[in-house]
Amino acid sequence: MVVRRLLTILIAAVAIAAAGLGYLYLNRPGPDAPGGIAIGGPIRLTDQNGAKFDSASLAGKPYGVFFGYTHCPDVCPTTLSDIAQATDAIGDKAKDFTTLFVTIDPERDTVPVMKDYMSNFTAKAVGLTGTPDEVATAAKAFRVYYKKVPTSDGGYSMDHTAVLYLMGRHGEFRGVVSYAEDHDAYVQKIKDVLGD
Repeated sequence: MVVRRLLTILIAAVAIAAAGLGYLYLNRPGPDAPGGIAIGGPIRLTDQNGAKFDSASLAGKPYGVFFGYTHCPDVCPTTLSDIAQATDAIGDKAKDFTTLFVTIDPERDTVPVMKDYMSNFTAKAVGLTGTPDEVATAAKAFRVYYKKVPTSDGGYSMDHTAVLYLMGRHGEFRGVVSYAEDHDAYVQKIKDVLGD
């Protein structure tokens, strides 16, 4: 029991460190976008109902993108819950805001697994999976770091960037909300994207 608790704490600490490194990486100068950050691109994967998904279907609507995995012990479910609470607090103005939860563990996160997992969160969240190459393409467009990490029980966890990417009505990158930020930050940053 103590070993399991220590392992959970260690995994959470690694995830938080990855989130911090991802945040710093995202905010370094880049050549292609306003503010010096070149990030984002088309997301073409399969949703939790087995249908093909293309982020072009969200044209004219702001949305959020979070890369994670269903076996994540706390960062991923906490983030999805935080997003839902923030959009609930905003109310009707957030009705067009969609959250895309993109797995970085397609080996385990099949369509049925994603469907079951996403049933725990708001209906405005879409779970996305695909082949390893399809997932890698989406992750590369968003500069997402992820890596399989073996665990002592013979399984594995995933280190990954843990930020919510905020995308504007024209698919442009508008900023991030990091895992460490509080409820008020989530609400304000999502409001800012909705205010266009």
